[in-house]
Amino acid sequence: MKKTLRQLLLRSDFDRVAQLAENKGRVLRVLTALSYDPDPLVVWRAVEATGAAAERVARHKPERVREHLRHLHWLISEESGGICWHAPELMAEVVRRLPGLMADYLPIVLWLIKEMPEEDLAHFRPGILWAIGRLAPVAGETLDQVLPAVKGCLDHPDPQVRGMTVWCLGQAQCLAPLTNHAGLADDPGELVIYENGQLRTVTVGSLVRRAVGPSTA
Repeated sequence: MKKTLRQLLLRSDFDRVAQLAENKGRVLRVLTALSYDPDPLVVWRAVEATGAAAERVARHKPERVREHLRHLHWLISEESGGICWHAPELMAEVVRRLPGLMADYLPIVLWLIKEMPEEDLAHFRPGILWAIGRLAPVAGETLDQVLPAVKGCLDHPDPQVRGMTVWCLGQAQCLAPLTNHAGLADDPGELVIYENGQLRTVTVGSLVRRAVGPSTA
């Protein structure tokens, strides 16, 4: 199953993954296992495919999806014995696809940035920022409660974190911090971002200009 799913991810055949998930209960767990893959493109496609698979499974078995979200949340903890570094992204993609059914998990994902101990957050921060940005369009007022913590990451020394913060704020349509932050539009720090099924290397500044427009950056 793992080899089959990996090949489907490499072909970006998310519909076939979703079809398999509808009939085989193991697919969501195997996609989680593929989030540990050494190829970062496979990792991100596993995230995207998890959303598609969960959406299909939830048509008839929503409780199976809730159980999977509980499992992902547990995998963030040290008690799990095998921390899943991409669990926030996996959870966010599911909730983004199913906000009505899985709304209880939306604040859980958003609040990771405020509740997680710093020693753990150091590893999870870029992924949590992506997760918040992914959920921003469906988060409502809950988003307002975590935006101060997000904005604080604009000065982080890691360009991957700064860039994901810019992307997150852009998704949230919270643009004032980007226009008011001196020098941010010219930040040359490079990061890798997953867009349209591919990984791209971009600069922090280019993400700012994309979010706010060249005339206001």
